[in-house]
Order: sequence, then structure tokens, then C-alpha cells
Amino acid sequence: MTLQTSPTSRPDAGAATTAQPAAGPTGTAADRLRRTTPPARARRRRLGPGRPLPLGWAYGPVLLVAVWSIGSAAGLIDPRSLSAPWTVVTTAGELIAEGRLQEHLAASAQRALLGLLFGVAAGTVLAVVSGLSRLGEAIIDGPVQIKRAIPSLALIPLLVLWFGIGESMKVITIALGVLIPIYIHTHNALRSIDSRYVELAETVGLDRAGFVRHVVLPGALPGFLLGLRFAATAAWLALVVVEQVNATSGIGYMMELARTYGQTDVILVGLVVYGLLGLVSDGLVRLVQRRALSWRRTLAD
Repeated sequence: MTLQTSPTSRPDAGAATTAQPAAGPTGTAADRLRRTTPPARARRRRLGPGRPLPLGWAYGPVLLVAVWSIGSAAGLIDPRSLSAPWTVVTTAGELIAEGRLQEHLAASAQRALLGLLFGVAAGTVLAVVSGLSRLGEAIIDGPVQIKRAIPSLALIPLLVLWFGIGESMKVITIALGVLIPIYIHTHNALRSIDSRYVELAETVGLDRAGFVRHVVLPGALPGFLLGLRFAATAAWLALVVVEQVNATSGIGYMMELARTYGQTDVILVGLVVYGLLGLVSDGLVRLVQRRALSWRRTLAD
């Protein structure tokens, strides 16, 4: 079957052809206008979160303080339940002038840093052994998952019996709280390394040390840094618990003493200090994360 076409079957094409003026060497006026006028930028719908806001980390806390201040100034918040922000600032100034806040802060920071140091070291070693060895995983992963299901607060009676009520018990409790997020995220990052990199390392003949240096460490670093963010927060959370158990110094001890005397403003000073410590430590880890993982292109950029 042969398709037949007639001159009248495509009237538009013929009309369009006849309607086009003959273009000269320099084109028509419409062509010249099209060449001189930049094309309109096509609107693209932005799907990502956009550019980072300047001081974006401070928006939430400032908004929270603003709501707190407005509620206190309007009389919507009972000062006996929640002191006003300016009262907390005045109390903090008095505690600093007396030297009490610095003393308790130094004791708390020492405990938190020691617990963070030991917990990060233990969690990293356990994650590497478990992540690179099936036997290591069989031995280590189960107890770590059991510890993950047991809160640190539930272990304090046993730790008190084993280590007493001194600094050892407090540092060990913090380290146990830090160990879990470091292990979980580092182990997950290790097991998420693309198997093709392992095959490539075997092909080029890397030894065990070279494999760890060139494949394992770069692959596990994002997970480790994410775990470090959780670990820094876990250290301060565990510190709150241990400093309210037979402690004689620290921010938690100061808050517990204030609870005895009904000093709400002092308790709020302690909470603000804990919050600032957590915010600053998380910001430091995120800064290290951006510097160490600058080669990645993510939504955070």
C-alpha cells in the first residue's frame, strides 16, 4: 500500500513557508533582535534546602529565648515555676562573681572530656574489629546491642558497687554512654564501604595496613564523625545523671543543691550551661566534619 500525499494535505506548512520573509546575509529584524536579547532565564524549581543562612544555628535558640522573655514579661509564666531570663542572667552573674559557677563548670568539663575520650577510643576500636572481622562481629556486636538497650541510669547501682562513688564511676558511666553511638555509626559506615574498593585494593596488592589507611579510614570517616556528634551530646546527658548521684562538685551537683532549697533560677542557670555546652560541642564537631569531608557535595553545602 502506497501513501499518497497531495499539495493540499499540508496547508499550514505551505503557508508558513510562504509567510517567511527572505532572510538576507544579516538575517531579519526578528533574528537580529533574538540575537541581541539574552534569553529569559528558565525558572527552575529549587528542590534543595537552599544556601546556608548566616548564623542559622542561632535562629532556634534566639526564638526560644524571645518566647520565654515575652511570656515572662506578659505574666503568662509563673516566676516560681520558671524564672525570667533576666533573673537567670543576674543569678549567673552572681555565681560567677562568687566563683562557684567556674568551679562547678571545670569539674563537669573534666569528667565529660575524660568520659568522651575513653568512650570514643573504646567505641572506635570495637567498631573496627567488629567491622573488619566476622569473628569479631560475632563476639562484640551482641554485647554492644545489649548495652544499647540498657540506659546508663540503670547501670549506676551496679557501677557504684564495683567502683564506688568516686570519679571512676562517673567517668566510666559517661564512657559507656559515648561508646554506643561511636560504635553504631562507625560500624555501619565500615560495612557500607563499596565492595568494589575492596576488590580494587586486592587487585593492586595492598597489605592490611594500606587497606585500612586508603580504604577503611576514608570510608568510615563520615560515620565516625556522625557518631561523634551523638557521642558529644551523650557525654553531657550522662554527666547530668552521674553528677546528681553522690557528687560534691559539678553543674549537676549545683542543680541538685538548688533543688533542695527551691532555687529555680540556679537550676535554670545549670540547664542553660548544659545547653550551651552541648550546642558548642556539636558546633565544633560539625566544623571538623565540614573540613574533613570537604570533598563531598551534599545538601549541607
